[in-house]
Amino acid sequence: MSTIYRFLSEDDTSAFCHKVSDALAKGWELYGAPTQTFDPVKGNMRCGQAVTKAVEADYSPDMKLGAQ
Repeated sequence: MSTIYRFLSEDDTSAFCHKVSDALAKGWELYGAPTQTFDPVKGNMRCGQAVTKAVEADYSPDMKLGAQ
């Protein structure tokens, strides 16, 4: 059994909330506080949230984390 980690990021729109909600619905758990920063190239705010999930498989760098 392994614990895997992902960092989700997106522009500060409902798309970010949907991305995090989808991960939670698939068994991922929030890890730490969300973050927000200004993207000077795009000229907008970006959000981020770390999530973790316990999986039965051994960790491998070849894992498709979003498919777990």
